[in-house]
Amino acid sequence: MPETTGPDGRNELGLIRPAPDSPVLADFTLTSTHLAENPLIDTPSAGPLIDLRRFADREHLLLASYAMHSRDTAGRVHPEPPHAYRGPFGRDRDRILHSSAFRRLSGKMQVFTGEMGTYHRTRLTHTFEVASVARTIARVLRLNEDLTEALALMHDIGHPPFGHCGEDVLSASMEDVGGFSHNQFALTIVEQLEQRYHAFSGLNLSSETLAGQDTRAHKSEAAIGRAPLLEVQIVDLADSIAYDAHDVDDALQMGLLSVESLMRLQIIQRAMDRVRQKSGDSAGRLSRLSADSSKMEVLGNPMRQLLVHELIDLQVGDLLKHSLEQLQAAEGLSADQVRDAGIRLGHSDDVMLERTELEQFLFRAVYRHPRLMPVREAAADRVATLFATLRATPARLPMRFRRRAETMPLNRVIGEYIAGMTDGFCDQQYEDLSQSSHGPLADW
Repeated sequence: MPETTGPDGRNELGLIRPAPDSPVLADFTLTSTHLAENPLIDTPSAGPLIDLRRFADREHLLLASYAMHSRDTAGRVHPEPPHAYRGPFGRDRDRILHSSAFRRLSGKMQVFTGEMGTYHRTRLTHTFEVASVARTIARVLRLNEDLTEALALMHDIGHPPFGHCGEDVLSASMEDVGGFSHNQFALTIVEQLEQRYHAFSGLNLSSETLAGQDTRAHKSEAAIGRAPLLEVQIVDLADSIAYDAHDVDDALQMGLLSVESLMRLQIIQRAMDRVRQKSGDSAGRLSRLSADSSKMEVLGNPMRQLLVHELIDLQVGDLLKHSLEQLQAAEGLSADQVRDAGIRLGHSDDVMLERTELEQFLFRAVYRHPRLMPVREAAADRVATLFATLRATPARLPMRFRRRAETMPLNRVIGEYIAGMTDGFCDQQYEDLSQSSHGPLADW
C-alpha cells in the first residue's frame, strides 16, 4: 500500500520522509559507506538478502540529531563485522540479557529478602522496570532505544548478594584495595568474568555501553565538565524513578508503611490527587484512609497500585516536559556536541525537591525499619564471616578465582567471588564453610 501523507508532508507516523534528492539522505549515504558498499547480506539463519540500509535509515529518520546513532559508534575492543539485521547496541543488549550474571539477578534482593515474602522486587524485576521506564523516555526524546535498554539491563548486574548491606560489608573488607563498587564490578563482569567466546574474555560490548557504565562507577567525576551521553543520563533518572516508586509499593504491601503516613509528603499528595481525579472521587472518599491500605480499592483496583502508577507517571511526565524544553536548543547538534555543551537532563525544581523529601522519608521509615534491620544485620554477618574465612583459607576459593589471585590482590578476588553470588548461593556457601574445613567452595 502506498504511503499517504498529510498537507504538511507527514506520514501516518508523524514523520517527514525526505525526498530522494534531499541533502539529508545525501549526508546519510556519505556517513554509511560501509552499508552502501555491501548493503545486501545473504545469511542462512536470517534469510536471504537483508538490506542493512533499512536499519541505518530507520535511525536516521526516527532519532534526533543529538541521539547516539549506531553509525557513530567507536566500536569494540575486539573488532567484529556488522551483523546482518541488528545494530551494535541491539547486540550489546542481547549479550547482556543472555549473560549468566544477568540471570543471577533473579536471586538477589532489592531491599527486602526472600524471608520477608515473595511479592517484593528482586534485582531482576527492578532492572526490567528501569528498562521499561528508560525506553519510554528515550522514545519520546528520540534517543537510541537499543543503547538505552542495554545500559538499563546492565546497570545493576554487579550488585552483590543482600543488596546494599552486602555492598557495605564488601567495601569495608576490601578497604585496602580501594573498597567495592557494584557499578565498577559490573564492568569487571562484562569485560573479564563472563565467558562467551573462545578468543577473549567478556562480552566485547560497544565502547559507548562500557563508557555509560563507567560513568555510573564515577558519578562524582561525571557530574562536572563534559556531560554523559543523553542515553546514559536517562537510565540513571529512570533507575531513581523506578526504585522510589516500587519501594513505596513493596513497603505498603508488606505493612511497613501506611498511605496515611505517606500523605505527609507533597509528591504523594499530588499522586493521590491524580488518583482521585481519575476515579471521580469528588466527595473525597479516599481521604478517609484505613489502617490496612493494601486492601483499599478504587474502581475494583487496589489503591496502592493506583498510587504507585500515578507516582511513576507524575515523575516521568515532569522529566519529559522539562527535558524537551532543555533539548529545544540542541536540535541539529550531534551527541558529542550536546555532551560538550554540558546539557544535563533532569526534573523541574519543584519535583526535584519533592523527590528528595520522598527519598529521605524512605530512608528513615523503610530502609531502617525495625523489621528490616535484624534481617540486614544477619545477612551482613554471613557475608563478613564468609569473606574472613576465605581470607584465612584462600585454598577454599574455586579454581577460577585461585588463578585470578595469582596476579591480583587476594582481597579483590574474594570480593569478586562473593559479589557474583545470589543470596541463596551465598547462604549455601556459608553453610558449607561451617560444616566442612577443607575443599574448595562451588563456583557460580
